[in-house]
Amino acid sequence: MAVKFEKVGDHDYMLDVTGYVCPHPQMYTKKVMGKLESGDVLTLLFDNPSSGESIVAMCESEGNELIERTNENGASKCVIRKA
Repeated sequence: MAVKFEKVGDHDYMLDVTGYVCPHPQMYTKKVMGKLESGDVLTLLFDNPSSGESIVAMCESEGNELIERTNENGASKCVIRKA
């Protein structure tokens, strides 16, 4: 099991932390967001239900915009735009 981070477009990135439990999804997300430029978009994939609320709270506290949040069959996705 490995964290997967890749650039998928000009200002679009994808971070897959599926299989990781708290607090790892938030830690990896915070680390990646720190490397992105303002306006860049991160698609975050994860499957730990409790991570969702922590990630939303982190976006709010850091001023990043949560564009989309979905959950299907235990797989969650958050799309975040860096402030």
